Amino acid sequence: MGSIPGWQVGLLFGIVSWIAISSILNLTQKIRSLTQPWVSRHVISGTPIALRIQKYHHGSLDAFFSGLSCVVSVPFYTAFLPLLFWSGHGKLARQMTLLMAFCDYFGNTVKDVVSAPRPSCPPVRRVTATEDEKENAMEYGMPSSHTLNTVCLSGYWDFFLFLHSGYLLHYIVTYTQSSDASMQFAGFAMVCLFVGLVGLGRIYLGMHSLIDIIAGLAFGLAILAFWLTFHEYIDDFVVSGQNVTSFWAALSFLLMFAYPTPEIQTPSFEYHTAFNGVALGIVSGVQQTYHQFHHENVVRVFTPQLTLPGFVGRILVGIPTILLVKFCSKALAKWSLPIVANTLGLPIKSTSYIPALTASSSGEKSDEVKQSGYLQKLLFFSQPTSFDVDTGIRLLQYAGLAWSVVDLVPSLFSHLSL
Repeated sequence: MGSIPGWQVGLLFGIVSWIAISSILNLTQKIRSLTQPWVSRHVISGTPIALRIQKYHHGSLDAFFSGLSCVVSVPFYTAFLPLLFWSGHGKLARQMTLLMAFCDYFGNTVKDVVSAPRPSCPPVRRVTATEDEKENAMEYGMPSSHTLNTVCLSGYWDFFLFLHSGYLLHYIVTYTQSSDASMQFAGFAMVCLFVGLVGLGRIYLGMHSLIDIIAGLAFGLAILAFWLTFHEYIDDFVVSGQNVTSFWAALSFLLMFAYPTPEIQTPSFEYHTAFNGVALGIVSGVQQTYHQFHHENVVRVFTPQLTLPGFVGRILVGIPTILLVKFCSKALAKWSLPIVANTLGLPIKSTSYIPALTASSSGEKSDEVKQSGYLQKLLFFSQPTSFDVDTGIRLLQYAGLAWSVVDLVPSLFSHLSL
């Protein structure tokens, strides 16, 4: 076994140091006290803009912008990425997954640090057509995650074609060796139009103010620029690096502890934990099976080796399998994590997954924030705080699901000659 690279030790030590320094200096509260009033003023001053846009409300526009929001949402990408892996575009799929995890963590961190409100409803009319949108409305507003994700990742599969935007445009232009200037200009124009429609839709639906959209656009461009600089290094590490799985597991664990505490509990931490688990499962699975299932010469959909009926067969086998693995991973985590916690003497509670622990913690303060603060996280072994076991369960179940997408399911495809 090789030695641990120094940069891995340095990065993990840096995160631990950040947790300690943030706790001692109370950085979250200080940053919030500086940014929240300024953002809140701009949210209020942006209300007339939202009301002017909503003057044109119509049922068809409600449906259009609600559907557009679903297309660029985290659940859509979560459902889309397995199909991209199974279609033979493994490099694009794993890079999109890691970029999605990065965007999700960064965006939700900023939301919960600033803890700025969404536009007041009323007077703004808020349209939440899906359960996902209703949960999104419970988060803080700045930045707009939909805008940020659209700039970095957006694109959808319309049977044969990608809608070129963000990283997808870069990938397609690079790997198809397209040099036609008019096509590149058309793709760029589509990017601008799509991002503009998403931003307009978020204001129209009453989910965000103008300052949220601008922040999402700015952060998205910065993240995209960063990712396009380092994505090849990250991909090389995932497929051929040293201590990949152990390093990523440690990184995932520390990132949960480095997450800031918002003013009130929101779903943002749960979203991050789920996609953090997805990234862990994808990295560990790809690292183990790269040369079998994820190298650059694997068969791709719409080729003689993988026809459309064959791809449909993969979907019919793969989707039930990953759902079964998710169920089993959750059940295993619900059984094992309380045992491990009790063995270590750690007090735990459960918000929803384990009824016995939920009932035992019902006497605690109802407004206690699920994700403990920096200081409580720093003093992990000295504070009598009850730790929410649901976080670990959620991480493990999504890690198991993602692992099955890139390891177990491709093994089934191989055995079934799909």
